[in-house]
Amino acid sequence: MAKSGNSSLVPQAREALNKFKMEAATEVGVNLKQGYNGDLTSRQAGSVGGQMVKKMIEAYENGMK
Repeated sequence: MAKSGNSSLVPQAREALNKFKMEAATEVGVNLKQGYNGDLTSRQAGSVGGQMVKKMIEAYENGMK
């Protein structure tokens, strides 16, 4: 049976990602709230995702040193 892409094997991972997303949203000045955020513009949502990727790359590069 195929596993849904929306569920986590590790429940703590979902919590950590949600916390990470909220931190990234705060850093770029987007008012992200728990639950539904359909009122965000594509630009706002993209800036949150972009900030998350930027921080993940920085963390990876720092781990290589």
